[in-house]
Amino acid sequence: MSSRGTAPGLVVSHEVRHALTNGHPVVALESTIISHGLPRPRNHAAAQEFEQILRGAGVTPATIAVLDGIARVGLDAEGIRRIAMDDLAKASVRDLPVLAARGASGATTVAATAHLAALAGIRVFATGGLGGVHRGASGTFDESADLTTLAVTPVTVVSAGVKSVLDIGATLERLETLSVPVIGYRTTIFPSFWLTESAYSIDWSVESAAQIAAIMRSQDELGRRQGIVIANPVPKAQQWDPQEHERVLTGALDAAAEAGITGKAVTPFLLAHIVNASEGRSLEVNLDLARGNIRLAGQIAVEWSSLG
Repeated sequence: MSSRGTAPGLVVSHEVRHALTNGHPVVALESTIISHGLPRPRNHAAAQEFEQILRGAGVTPATIAVLDGIARVGLDAEGIRRIAMDDLAKASVRDLPVLAARGASGATTVAATAHLAALAGIRVFATGGLGGVHRGASGTFDESADLTTLAVTPVTVVSAGVKSVLDIGATLERLETLSVPVIGYRTTIFPSFWLTESAYSIDWSVESAAQIAAIMRSQDELGRRQGIVIANPVPKAQQWDPQEHERVLTGALDAAAEAGITGKAVTPFLLAHIVNASEGRSLEVNLDLARGNIRLAGQIAVEWSSLG
């Protein structure tokens, strides 16, 4: 059962609506990581596990997707099954009105998920890796809408940095230009998704979820509407072997170039190639870092709700 949200075409589940109305912690979860980022049927089990991690911490999960033209914040069991097993479009913010008008379905990217979460009043969002500036963007202008959406969307996104298939340095420069705070969780080095560290440092670091919630409150009090990026590195004991990572990544980038893959098809192509070439080792790291981000997001949501 669901209820209409705060905007036409947006439906918020009764569970999520009840939690928001009563000031209980809620965390948004994207559907693209399930539909396009993980192989079947492992993705269905992962979607269920991600929600259970939050429920076990006393937090309401709000998995987001567009189903039959309706943007849904909070999915039932059938909705979770559909994002895992149906062939859904990869939907960014610009695709939302098209899907709505056509009554079509789509798995929401970080950008679309953040946008819909903000419309519903959800302030914390957990994902795996943030989108960013693609390699070679100086010639292609290929940049994820995740960045520009976070510049105007007051949602705190917990991620393990940006995917290492992207240009990490350029992504951090764009986030700075867009005035989106980037804060390391117990680190001063920006992570690179499968790896704990990249070659880039972070200006600010925090030690607790309570500190993050305090920054969110200060952001509101200062009248700023940007999102906040929390960089939560995968523990070194769980990271992918750096040498294998470099070898497989180079092969994936070469394969994408040879196949002429461009635009929003690049990242899914690279991720699928990398999973196959690594014989699943990258997938296990992907799942580990997603779990860690969801746990931290749950802690932030609890602290945020305690601020009233």
